[in-house]
Amino acid sequence: MSRPRKCRKVCCLPKVNEFHPKDGNKAMMILTVDEYEAIRLIDKERFSQEECAGYMGVARTTVQQIYNAAREKIAEALVEGIGLRIEGGEYSLCSGEETQCGCGGCRKHRSP
Repeated sequence: MSRPRKCRKVCCLPKVNEFHPKDGNKAMMILTVDEYEAIRLIDKERFSQEECAGYMGVARTTVQQIYNAAREKIAEALVEGIGLRIEGGEYSLCSGEETQCGCGGCRKHRSP
């Protein structure tokens, strides 16, 4: 019997959740919200995989798997010229109740 999957903590949903090639190709690659969050934290916010794992509340090896799957999907979408949609996955959104958000970019914790 396998272990139940943990929800991954996500700061916020993406502002834009679909990207389409200019040629009108209707094929879509699905990137889950937790995969998006791993890409955002590691590549944009410059978190290490260990820091990302701590923020998302999962093991570093889990973050590595999520991140690798996300990069593979993004690469395939770019190389094959297909659209990318961000949706689904097993995640819980940041509640905004923490005194500090570990991602450094949470809109719920920024000063006005």
